[in-house]
Amino acid sequence: MTELPEAVRIRLEPLDRTLETLETPSVLIDADVADANLRRWQERCDEAGLANRPHIKTHRSVAWALRQVELGAKGITVQTVGEAEVMVDAGIADLFLTTMTFGEAKLARLGAVARRANLSVVADNRPAVDAIAGVAKDAAAQIRVLVECETGAGRCGLAHPDEIAELAKYIAGKDGLSFGGLMTYPAAGKRLQGEQLLQGAIAACKAAGLEVPVVSSGGSPDMWLDEGLAPITEYRAGTYIYNDRALLSRHTASLDQCAMTVLATVVSRPTPDRAIIDAGSKALTSDLLGLNGYGMVQEHPEAIIYQLNEEHGLIDVSKCAVPPQVGDRIHILPNHTCVVSNLFDRTVLVSGGKLVGALPVDARGKSN
Repeated sequence: MTELPEAVRIRLEPLDRTLETLETPSVLIDADVADANLRRWQERCDEAGLANRPHIKTHRSVAWALRQVELGAKGITVQTVGEAEVMVDAGIADLFLTTMTFGEAKLARLGAVARRANLSVVADNRPAVDAIAGVAKDAAAQIRVLVECETGAGRCGLAHPDEIAELAKYIAGKDGLSFGGLMTYPAAGKRLQGEQLLQGAIAACKAAGLEVPVVSSGGSPDMWLDEGLAPITEYRAGTYIYNDRALLSRHTASLDQCAMTVLATVVSRPTPDRAIIDAGSKALTSDLLGLNGYGMVQEHPEAIIYQLNEEHGLIDVSKCAVPPQVGDRIHILPNHTCVVSNLFDRTVLVSGGKLVGALPVDARGKSN
């Protein structure tokens, strides 16, 4: 067992359980692996000259966010105003909100965050900019706005350099706002193609008399690749803290770098080919992400979790040399770890193979 980081240790809640007596389903986090993942990625960013701005939507944990900042992250990335509120309450003062915000009540909440934090946001249209300008005025705050660029993922964002520069000028002309740069989320495997658009957008902004202080990109699948990084100054990744089956399939992580598993119990064997576990769609992500089945059973990799009901998972065990039996406890590597974090109030931390306590998922359910 290694010593836990202080940011994590002081927030642990005691459990009067062992791994053998822990109720299922439970989310297990190997704290040693998770912390090694954080350190490895920070070293990568430092060597590449990238500002690390991790996405907290994966762990949604104050403890792990503080640990990321402690290791050298410039700040954090949040997806929702609710996540921003949780993190600013924890004393994290540099936040980048990468979704656009509308609605009077939500904008008022964002204004309260802006009063307490160094806040950056994104926009790809004038109404979004106008809404943030209203927040800045009401909060008497200065807010940086990055133009979101579409570089092949088919998500939000502008795809023409002239349109990007035009919106950047509009931002720069608004009281309370400053043009913070460019932001994108490229499609997996297509960051190199996105580089051309970003270079064109940077040139268009400079031709319009605007400096581009930050070019922010992200995406865990390609985080270890160098191609397409030339214009990038900041990187947003989230899943790397835990890793998951999707990243394993992309060779972004190895199995020994996967920190999260869902502990489940076999509760029924109604036929020789079928096993039922007590973990369904409320414990495992329904994301397939091109994979066969809803997670990998580590003790029985030949098994296929072929269906999820709310409380049960159905497993085809026909190819298992020694199929699991009723009462067996199994560890499932989820396809997509970010979703699983948001299904539980707390994760159970393991270090050196021993249960060491529970960690609250502080921003669980903060999806608005």
